Amino acid sequence: MTEFRFGFNVFGIRSRQDFVEQCRTAEALGYDTALVPDHLGGPAPFPTLIAAAEATERLRVGTMVLNVGFWNPHLLAREVATADLLTGGRLELGLGSGHMKWEFDAAGIGWEPLADRTERLARTVEELGRLLRGPDYEERAQLRSAFDLPDLTPVQRRGFGGSGPPLLIGGTGDAVLRLAAEHADIVGHAGAIQLKGRPPGTFRLATAAEMDERVAFVREHAGERAGDLESNVLVQMVVVTRDRRAVAEKLVSEQPTFTVDEALESPLLLIGTVEQIAERLLENRERYGFSYITVHEPYMTELAPVIERLRAG
Repeated sequence: MTEFRFGFNVFGIRSRQDFVEQCRTAEALGYDTALVPDHLGGPAPFPTLIAAAEATERLRVGTMVLNVGFWNPHLLAREVATADLLTGGRLELGLGSGHMKWEFDAAGIGWEPLADRTERLARTVEELGRLLRGPDYEERAQLRSAFDLPDLTPVQRRGFGGSGPPLLIGGTGDAVLRLAAEHADIVGHAGAIQLKGRPPGTFRLATAAEMDERVAFVREHAGERAGDLESNVLVQMVVVTRDRRAVAEKLVSEQPTFTVDEALESPLLLIGTVEQIAERLLENRERYGFSYITVHEPYMTELAPVIERLRAG
């Protein structure tokens, strides 16, 4: 059985010292990865993850996930290679197709239909694989020769067919998950389903049955690769409590897109005592293959005793 890994999603930076302390605390609590989203108004991904690595001894760092519509492949390859070098090979690159239309509008970037955004993601993955092997820019040849400069390439050669850091592709829809099944090292299950008739980026959480179907879809399309894929799940809430049902009832009253029983069964919501949540994570690993658990920053300390319990056996 695949060992658990735990990550936390950085929401904001209050000060340099606060961020350094947060990362060191996460490392002490047993977290394996500090992850940075790619949203306007939030921290810039690559400076943040480099700072997280610099502040810690072993914490891996990554993106959860980059919106490829914001990135030119050549510029992104430069960021990836530089970040992997400066973190000593601790980078995990997470990519997604993007889903918040308002961010595209604010940045002055044209909003494309989902099929086009997914095609852009596929082209980016392919182009990054080529560029990370070592960009052959003839215009720099004379400068490289004159000063004996190295090619800008990553430390890690695990992802992208052996040319870069591990690749996570995250999403929920068929096209993105099919791409993840074919090319990713880590499949990121976001469990977010677009509400019909609502603005892009208006989601409901997938039910446990829907997550069963999504996992089965990935395994089918991964074929012989299925056993080599790591499965990540982005947990939306962690509440340590002795009254699971009361918490679920309150949650459903505020967000009536699922039932109380669906909330209690969902792998995207962890509600219960430390023992109950630990048992649920073990069950989810068996049921879905979820061994890489990511929580949002506000729930980092809430999950910590569960991590300790699981690692203590």
